[in-house]
Amino acid sequence: MVKLAALILCLSLTMHAAICQSLSIRGKVIDSGENKSLYHVSVLLLNKSDSILIGHTRTDKDGTFEFIRITPGAYLVLVTFPSYADFVDELNIRDSTPLALPPINLVLKSKLLEAVVVKGSKGAMRIKGDTTEFNADSFRTQPGANVEDLLKKLPGIQIDKNGKITAQGETVQKVLVDGEEFFGDDPTLVTQNLRADMVDKVQVYDKKSDQAAFTGIDDGQRTKTINLKLKDDKKNGYFGRLTAGAGTDGHYDEQAMVNWFAKKRKVAAYTIISNTGKTGLNWQDRDNYGQSIAGMLDVDESGSVNFNGINFDDLDSWNGRYNGQGLPAVKTGGLHYSDKWNDERQTINANGKFMQLGIDDSSNVHSEYILPDTIYYNNQRQQSHNQILRYTGDLSYEFKFDSTSSLKVMADGGTDHKTINTATFAESRAIDSSLVNQNDRTISTVGDNSALNSNIFWRKKLPKKGRTVSVNVRENYTNTLGSGYLFSDTRFFSKGVFSHDSVTDQFKHYQTENGLLDSKVTYTEPLSPFSFVTANYGISLNNAHADRNSFNKAANKKYEQLDSIFSSDYRFNTFSNKGGLAYSLIKKQLRLTVGSNIGFTRFSQRDLRVDTSIERHFVNWYPQASFYYSFTQQRRWGISYNGGTVQPTLQQLQPVAVNEDPLNITVGNPGLKPQFISRLRMTFSDYKVLTDRSIFLNLSYATTQNAIANESDVDTSGRRISRSINVNGNYSLNGNLWYNLKWRKPDLRIQFNGEIDQNHNASVVNGLLNLTRSGTYSAGLGLYKSKEKKYDLELRFNANYYRSQSSVNSGITTDYWSYEINPTLDLFLPLKFEINADCDINLRQKTAVFTGNNNVALLNAWVGKKFLKNDAMLVKVSGNDILDQNIGFNRTINSNFISQNTYVSIKRYFMLSVSWNFNKAGTPAPPAR
Repeated sequence: MVKLAALILCLSLTMHAAICQSLSIRGKVIDSGENKSLYHVSVLLLNKSDSILIGHTRTDKDGTFEFIRITPGAYLVLVTFPSYADFVDELNIRDSTPLALPPINLVLKSKLLEAVVVKGSKGAMRIKGDTTEFNADSFRTQPGANVEDLLKKLPGIQIDKNGKITAQGETVQKVLVDGEEFFGDDPTLVTQNLRADMVDKVQVYDKKSDQAAFTGIDDGQRTKTINLKLKDDKKNGYFGRLTAGAGTDGHYDEQAMVNWFAKKRKVAAYTIISNTGKTGLNWQDRDNYGQSIAGMLDVDESGSVNFNGINFDDLDSWNGRYNGQGLPAVKTGGLHYSDKWNDERQTINANGKFMQLGIDDSSNVHSEYILPDTIYYNNQRQQSHNQILRYTGDLSYEFKFDSTSSLKVMADGGTDHKTINTATFAESRAIDSSLVNQNDRTISTVGDNSALNSNIFWRKKLPKKGRTVSVNVRENYTNTLGSGYLFSDTRFFSKGVFSHDSVTDQFKHYQTENGLLDSKVTYTEPLSPFSFVTANYGISLNNAHADRNSFNKAANKKYEQLDSIFSSDYRFNTFSNKGGLAYSLIKKQLRLTVGSNIGFTRFSQRDLRVDTSIERHFVNWYPQASFYYSFTQQRRWGISYNGGTVQPTLQQLQPVAVNEDPLNITVGNPGLKPQFISRLRMTFSDYKVLTDRSIFLNLSYATTQNAIANESDVDTSGRRISRSINVNGNYSLNGNLWYNLKWRKPDLRIQFNGEIDQNHNASVVNGLLNLTRSGTYSAGLGLYKSKEKKYDLELRFNANYYRSQSSVNSGITTDYWSYEINPTLDLFLPLKFEINADCDINLRQKTAVFTGNNNVALLNAWVGKKFLKNDAMLVKVSGNDILDQNIGFNRTINSNFISQNTYVSIKRYFMLSVSWNFNKAGTPAPPAR
């Protein structure tokens, strides 16, 4: 009895102690809009580590709820109620003091536009229509991290060593700050210079055109975009970073960026002087110089011939950018100003930049040209020295007259001055290794490009809801002027024995001028509260003049003899009318759009030298359809179709031979027809809040009628003459999958990705139809783990398989594997020391064509120590390509042409650098990085 009494007493004391250590949790749930209590709301208390249900209750009539006898620990509170967005928050209880929660505000789903809000969760995401929003503070970054470090931790986002960003399988073309352009077209200026701790939200979405954003009706124009929403307390004051570095072998890196923010106003400036090739060189310039932010309408939709981005093959083949090939030296800088005032009715955004870039390059290309009855092996060595001086500027101003109308004016322009000098040696050998031909040539060119573009966009909401009208007028002007010298000595062999040679010694002068004026009127009419019809009509006028002259050296050693075969003077005029209708249905869970545009184009081509002209007429169709459905707030599926006519380019049409490479001569084809491309795309996204799991899936299929393809004839001397023709049978299939999850117990983020890319292309080789089937198949795994102020670990692995076969010689198949392994380590040591190392390992399978050293391990590392208050200064010693293995390398498989290019790139060097972060924005500066 005594033992039993003692046991009962012990149990009583234990229970009493447990009760004393337990507590109650009280709270109240209200409607955020009407501030009223919500009755019978479901409230769940979950264990944070494994999401096991601890307790469940419902609110009473005054909206209150209570959990009792809860022990200290880490929990999740989940609140759900029909028609309202779910609420999730962390709850960390450290003692037994009764806890009174602040009011929990639930928001109607209709007000969130299908959003799911997750607050306080480590993997917080917000899915809002086709926008994925990340809570920046939910993804740990080390002190001093920049935006690029933050983006690398977000599910579905990858950044390569050059700063190129891929989000959900698509290349990010724009990075905005608070919805505004920041230094225009170079995302790395934002991601590598803004601090991660300044960012509140990261939004990933397909940016629509101004027209689609205004009407809410999709017009098919999309740009993959990341928008960085800054924290309110980071929008006032100034901040920046200064970096100075000197290294071995003459390497240097000086950078300065200064920012001054005052609420809506942003002023920034930067300058970079460097030859490390790591920053300041990623200007996009829209590939076609002159196609800029002012070009809001699609040129192809107007039916116009593409005259932009004209170059004359090797005479002006450099686009003025550094792509990782060669040794660069850059001096660049820019200014940014943006502001909103008058209750945000007026906004302005302006950017100005300059760049002086020089690149010295040396490359070796080994290629294989497959013919029906034989194979040619080509070897080429090239050295070049290129320079460019570029100035660009852009301005955007918007005035909102009232809540129903606004006017937006955009303008941009720029100038280029380029000098290009190349020296090339090339040889071709037959299948028995005997010489077929050899060529030595030098090209020197000086060119000036200029562009001026403007766009005016007026929009008006009429009294009836959903009824709108808008007018868009744009102008593009480009002018290219250049001259240069071509010297080429070609030697031909017969069965390996010298036969004869051919020498070309010419001076060339060229000028192209293009002007485009385009207008479009769009009207939307509501048929019901959730359906609309859209009508549009536009006129486009495009005039171009292309004058090209080649002069042979005369007996007096002057270049005076005009070569009529390689000279031309053409004028092109295009006039287009286009219009269309579209129907849109927008409801709570689905969005449907169906419509088509049609264009009537008159194209005239006049040869000013022989006074002849050709006139042609085209009918261009642009059907489109899209359907998006939201199963839940976090799960979305969509499918879309777009079709469009694409006109031939000037180079494809102009019936003049180009002889910059005498062994590869291109001839225009004035009889080309437009090609019609049909694209089908499917997307799927899904996110689970409690498990922090996300899926992104993209599938696309494209087929082309009257595809513009290449026809080539190769003679027994190895000389190839090419022109563009129309073919059928071209199609492509692409798909990518991203699966991201968090393994909570070891706090490990895991990412799986896969991609498939298949192509079927037709061409003509020596009079025979050639069908090429090629495919690329990739799979990858990423692991990410970090502990604040201790370490940051990342490991990425990708395996890729390539295969290509051409019907012109079906006995030859090219297939090989490549692997990429990328470990990254960041260690934070006592006494404010830090060690960082990353390795880029590339393993490539050898083939009969791709021989030599194909495997490279690029190891970069640095050791640094932080100084000053708040660790604002970092002094570090870094090593680039420590193992001295850097080899510029790429492979190309195109129809029956296979090549491997190795080129000079930045090799091993060591550098001592000092970085200082400064900040006066109400908060101390973060540590340097």
